[in-house]
Amino acid sequence: MSSIIKVNTVQDTDGNNIINENANTITIGASGDTISIPSGATLANNGTATGFASIDWQSSIVTAATLTAVAGRGYWIDTSSNACTITLPGSASVGDQIIFTDYARNWGTNAVTLNTNSLKFQGNTSPNPIYNTNGQSVNIVYSGTTKGWIPNSDDDVTLETPQFYSASFLVIAGGGSGAHDQGGGGGAGGYRSSFNSESSGGGGSAETALSFTPGTVYTVTVGAGGAQTTGPASSQGNDGVASSISGSDITDISSAGGGGGGGSSTQTGNNGGSGGGGNGGGAGNAGGSGTANQGFAGGASYISPGNSGEDSGGGGGAGQAGNNPVVSGGDGVASTITGSSVTRGGGGGGNDYGNNNSRAGGAGGGGQGGTTTPGSASSAGTANTGGGGGAGSGNSPQEGGAGGSGVVILRVPTSSYSGTTSGSPTVTTDGSDTIMVFNASGSYTG
Repeated sequence: MSSIIKVNTVQDTDGNNIINENANTITIGASGDTISIPSGATLANNGTATGFASIDWQSSIVTAATLTAVAGRGYWIDTSSNACTITLPGSASVGDQIIFTDYARNWGTNAVTLNTNSLKFQGNTSPNPIYNTNGQSVNIVYSGTTKGWIPNSDDDVTLETPQFYSASFLVIAGGGSGAHDQGGGGGAGGYRSSFNSESSGGGGSAETALSFTPGTVYTVTVGAGGAQTTGPASSQGNDGVASSISGSDITDISSAGGGGGGGSSTQTGNNGGSGGGGNGGGAGNAGGSGTANQGFAGGASYISPGNSGEDSGGGGGAGQAGNNPVVSGGDGVASTITGSSVTRGGGGGGNDYGNNNSRAGGAGGGGQGGTTTPGSASSAGTANTGGGGGAGSGNSPQEGGAGGSGVVILRVPTSSYSGTTSGSPTVTTDGSDTIMVFNASGSYTG
């Protein structure tokens, strides 16, 4: 049998409390009783409430690899033997609270990952937060649909759901210069690409695009071409300088400078992104090696039919070895990363001793090689293509052509583009993407 008491106020007065009064304390019910608040009713606190436990700490220690969490509970998570993935509730109400604590100070070795279960965490639905600090305690509270779960405290106060976005790249180093006096052609700068499944240099496949984080600064370095060789006659060509993209949260992308052409002092071309051509002072002087997935080898010197002297080797290109055909530099590789097809990374042409062979630079900025009989000048690799410089003539003018400078190109979704750069890159759009062409060193803030 139940009874109902209907009053407006329950209080102690003159020692005669209508429920139970003892030293100004009102007691409702007896030990073991359940005090029920009906559905739809609100228990309002206009004073100070004590003794109400908002978190039900679990007595068992969680050692399993998975846990499905329940709002209103505290969990001791022991990752001594394995990492743990915790699945948060699939639905939540504002004010729901859960606490996770590193029981054995092992989260730094075996981390705790929170599966957000389609609800937002710090305003984002991905990636899943990972907690990996020894001794960490994470207290999360549900704030509503806009921001979802928010750490009330997590010791390191980190944004655990950084928003990455994809950044395609083309990184070409500076080309090597051609060698002086019947030297070899300069090799093209190393060529690395991640855009649209287009090939990298040396016959390599496209690489994986980078993931950029908003607010992170990414440093862009554009390598210079190898300087023109002006003597002495034995001078080797100069190597190009590497180009790169670096940042605190990525594996740096670096392309090797092109190898300088072979001089009479060493005969062989230098190794590089693409190798320099061999010197023309004798038949069979080897070209330098290219770097795997960046460029091809330089060509060797040889005596062509009907020629009284030795032709030097053409520099290797990103898409083809030197001396292909005859003493030409190797061709480069085409890319559409800027929205139109452009070929870059051609090797420098070799020296033609008798003026009866092709000495063209490779397609994509390779400089033309000189001739010995009669003497004619070489040309430099084209700027911002990584093209190798042409080989010097055996007679005046004997200078080897300078290598072309490199270039770094980034392509990101326009919706993610921050607009914060240094170094004055050329910025354009193509479809839904923004393209930054760095012809000189600078930076981009994600």
